[in-house]
Amino acid sequence: MNFFKRSKSDEPTFDAPTHSVGDLSGTYTIDPTHSRLGFSARHAMVTTVRGQFGAFEGNAVVDTATPSNSSVTVTIQTASIDTGTEDRDGHLKSADFFDAEKYPTITFKSTDVQRDGTDWEITGDLTIKDVTKPVTIVFEETGSAQDPFGNTRIGFEGSTSINRKDWDLTWNAALETGGVLVSEKIKLDFDISAIKNA
Repeated sequence: MNFFKRSKSDEPTFDAPTHSVGDLSGTYTIDPTHSRLGFSARHAMVTTVRGQFGAFEGNAVVDTATPSNSSVTVTIQTASIDTGTEDRDGHLKSADFFDAEKYPTITFKSTDVQRDGTDWEITGDLTIKDVTKPVTIVFEETGSAQDPFGNTRIGFEGSTSINRKDWDLTWNAALETGGVLVSEKIKLDFDISAIKNA
């Protein structure tokens, strides 16, 4: 039984075949130019605002035989937040939200890894504004291949939801019609491409 399988009903289908390069075990470096660390939040109770972080780095140790020996570390540059609107990005970088000048990085460090088939459940410590809380993210293997440059690549997609108030991201504004301007619940989405270290 796949006990943490994600529903794929809302996911797009791609026709490109997946080519396996065999055992995925090894040490990898995340390729930020082919990866995305995204998020979404409800705005004014009626629509969804999406964004991403443009500058980050990370490493992963993958052990397919003993998944608990696997690990992931990621460091994100807070000021690289991008929602497509300069004024909104400026507000998010301010002390009302991330306070990017005082807290220039967001970090994630895994504490436990489990595997069920092609699904990986990664639990770790997420640190924002010097507040550290555990989060669990379910990732699905999306493929493995050798690229034209001789690199072994692996891909993963994952998502989870968090309450931003748990990390002291508490700013909000009340609406005259009831409710608040920004939802407390934030959805995190990850599309990861990583290159195996030589």
